[in-house]
Amino acid sequence: MRGIAGRAVDEETWEELEEALILADVGLPTTGRLLDAVRARAAAEKVGDTDSVVAILREEIAALLDGSTGRDLVVEPGEPNVWLFVGVNGVGKTTTIGKLAAQQSDAGRSVVLAAADTFRAAAAEQLQLWGERVGAAVVRGQEGADPGSVIYDAMAAASGRSADLVLVDTAGRLHTKVNLMEELKKLRRIVDRTAGACKEVLLVIDATTGQNGLAQARQFAEAVDVTGIALTKLDGTAKGGIVLAIQGELGIPVKIVGVGEGVDDLMAFDPAEFAAALFE
Repeated sequence: MRGIAGRAVDEETWEELEEALILADVGLPTTGRLLDAVRARAAAEKVGDTDSVVAILREEIAALLDGSTGRDLVVEPGEPNVWLFVGVNGVGKTTTIGKLAAQQSDAGRSVVLAAADTFRAAAAEQLQLWGERVGAAVVRGQEGADPGSVIYDAMAAASGRSADLVLVDTAGRLHTKVNLMEELKKLRRIVDRTAGACKEVLLVIDATTGQNGLAQARQFAEAVDVTGIALTKLDGTAKGGIVLAIQGELGIPVKIVGVGEGVDDLMAFDPAEFAAALFE
């Protein structure tokens, strides 16, 4: 927000803040709620300069994003732990899974990777490479095989190996395609046959997605009860403000963010850091 720094607050200030939030893909409803809260605080605290108003806005953004519990990824020792990854095509599901597998292996956990994207051979190959890299078993089927059978076999393999964690890669699907979403529900039901096994359903969203990300989140949440967001490709000009709308309107927290290609470029989400970076 360098453009308004060091000025007295006037109506133009609020217009510029609104424009900045909308350009960051925050969306109109959430933008309105945020600015209402900032206006109220600015009035109560008798704030008259733009720098202070922007500081309040960042605090309100961080508070909105930090308003949920359970931001940590769930792994329960001694229990089956399955993380199901869902999302549309091209958002980086397989890469995110590979990075998480590496991090979990480094943390001393044994991991099984389930290549349930049986429609795209490259996805299984990519997952196989990650498995070899981190020492994780990879369960895959023939191209076009029933993805449910892959999940079933992966969970059986994890049980046989006493593995700590099963990471499931699913095929990218348009959230508007009813038949594909029904198939995703079936995959979730297969995991749920083992009571308590499904610890996370992570919706992977590209930070450049824009307002369509809210529609994606709503449809996937209705289908498979999404527990968190993995926000990828936050390394360019993308601001990823859509996660504010997702958190504000659906209550789904961001759990991890990808900011580059390296394993260490996948990290836990920090609301304060995100709020500070949104207007850089």
